[in-house]
Amino acid sequence: MGQMYGHRVRRRTIAGDNPQTLAETGEFGLIAELTGWLPAGPRTLVGIGDDAAVLATPDGRVVATTDFMLEGRHFRRDTSTARDVGHKAAARSLADVAAMGAVPTALLVALAAPGDLLVSWARELAAGLAAECARVPGASVIGGDTARADSVLLAVTGLGDLAGRPPVLRSGAGPGDVVAMAGPLGHAAAGLALLSAGVRDGSLVTAQRRPAPPYDAGPQAADLGATAMIDISDGLLADLGHIADASGVLIDLSRTALGPSAELTAAASSVLLARTDSCSPAPELIALNWVLAGGEDHSLAATFPPGTALPPRWRIIGTVRQAPGPGVVVDSQPWALAPGWDHFA
Repeated sequence: MGQMYGHRVRRRTIAGDNPQTLAETGEFGLIAELTGWLPAGPRTLVGIGDDAAVLATPDGRVVATTDFMLEGRHFRRDTSTARDVGHKAAARSLADVAAMGAVPTALLVALAAPGDLLVSWARELAAGLAAECARVPGASVIGGDTARADSVLLAVTGLGDLAGRPPVLRSGAGPGDVVAMAGPLGHAAAGLALLSAGVRDGSLVTAQRRPAPPYDAGPQAADLGATAMIDISDGLLADLGHIADASGVLIDLSRTALGPSAELTAAASSVLLARTDSCSPAPELIALNWVLAGGEDHSLAATFPPGTALPPRWRIIGTVRQAPGPGVVVDSQPWALAPGWDHFA
């Protein structure tokens, strides 16, 4: 099965432009190459090459999370490079770890792919994974698995270290807390809409292909006394709804604080030009909905006790209130559109 990329085989060098497919190279040949493509990090005591990895855990506790990346659902090979896919796959799990207030330390990556996929694509995927890990000092890919499938599928497990901090849960928000954001909102959703409209470059398209979460903001929020935290993967309203439900509170967001930037509104206008229907909403509403329900930026949202002195990177976007039932509102009113992504809706 290639568990932990653990087969001990003689490594064959695959030239950078060699058009070999995975079927021609073989599972064991690919596994051997992965050892060189994915360098070990300083916390890795036993890395790729054995039945399991061994990772140093100075805190004595391990934060763990798992995410899928499915071809046709989370990316398309005709609009994203393999390196883009690697960056995005790593970012999704690393952001979840950071949202617990932990420092991301390692990834386990299981890859399933068609036999006719080029080895060069797998190499670029590994380069993207390694490059995104490099954004977190000390993080690395420490192992995984390989298999054959009809399309590309990645299952990524992220691990992290709390460094003595208590984990920041979804259930700690209380009335009077402020809600703050670190990182952009709506950029990845705008990028997806632009890609669908045929646009292939620009900063918003890059945000969809390669989200860049502020990983260090997670431990920073924990040190500042954050009472709850989450990364924005499915949409701001949907994800803050998890905090509201777990904490039993109402979160009231400020439309003024969330007002979409000129860049997002311009992108919405561009998307509208590509539409053929005559009943499209205004660009400002489209842009605001990207901010509120777009998801995939993997920025961090957290609640903090009132009066907490927040660094500039954390912008206040709302407040927490006591209410008869939990939920998320905008200027004290429910948002009329879908709050975010639901895989089974």
